[in-house]
Amino acid sequence: MLLDNHGRKINYLRLAVTDRCNLRCFYCMPEDGLNWLSRKELMTYEEMLQVCTLLVKMGIEKIRITGGEPFVRKDIMQLLTALLKLDGLKELSITTNGVLTAPHVADLKKIGVRSVNLSLDTLDANRFFTITRRDEFANVMETMEELLKHDIEVKINTVVMAGKNTQDIIPLVGLTKDLPVSVRFIEEMPFNGDGHSHSGIVWDYVRIFDEIRQTFPEIQKVPDPQYSTSYNYQVPGHKGSIGIIAAYSRTFCGTCNRIRITPQGTLKNCLYDDGVLNIKDLMRSGMDNAELETTLREAFNNRQKDGWQAEQKRLENPNFHESMATIGG
Repeated sequence: MLLDNHGRKINYLRLAVTDRCNLRCFYCMPEDGLNWLSRKELMTYEEMLQVCTLLVKMGIEKIRITGGEPFVRKDIMQLLTALLKLDGLKELSITTNGVLTAPHVADLKKIGVRSVNLSLDTLDANRFFTITRRDEFANVMETMEELLKHDIEVKINTVVMAGKNTQDIIPLVGLTKDLPVSVRFIEEMPFNGDGHSHSGIVWDYVRIFDEIRQTFPEIQKVPDPQYSTSYNYQVPGHKGSIGIIAAYSRTFCGTCNRIRITPQGTLKNCLYDDGVLNIKDLMRSGMDNAELETTLREAFNNRQKDGWQAEQKRLENPNFHESMATIGG
């Protein structure tokens, strides 16, 4: 079992396999994209598999593959297949925007992927184009249909943004009436890669819930799973469920069980920190697994107590501007 210096169990890794994405969501990156990492700056699949094997041995039980968009990286299915063979790994899941995912769904089911998070901020094709700057709505909806057809658990991730998609909150909740999906509304976060200031949010988790309750007054609280980052609800009679993630308010830090590795190999103990060490560089310098395990344990034993403390340290570097595409969500 892995424990940090605050006694929190660490058993969940979010591994970003690429910083590249085929959408240009305005809250994630500039319209022209980012300065993409070169191939040599990225961890290779072999390096990812090596560090994942070590982390699973140390106590990681769940891995989520993120990006960027995972399916823009060539041969991603090879990595997924190899990871699912790790002894001790209980769950492998994926976060995707759904643009390129539909053709892979049958194979995902075959190799044992049971859960996929689908990023979808609106059910309106025109607003989708405004938010993502790409005309890919039909492909995303096809992916959702394929996932449901193959009985893969679908969690829809929706970033709630004032003046952009708040009118979609109720229609998205409506999806849960007839579909066994979990719709999760996420507070907007200050990671858009262009250095814009972020002084807070208008639509926090309290306001999102109040908006839902006005239309669905019968909504009921349901138990939150262990380590849940969302407050979970269900409308009686609906097949699906609803979650609200206080990603900016950071109400769940006290039970945080996750670490992140960016595409270039940076270990992040918190979404809001600026990285604590570079695993790729250590591996390429010749560090063996025993030394790497010792180094990782030292890093886990120096985690910030919450996202506010981690962010304060990050803000000490005024030139440090991250995008969610480079963090891995």
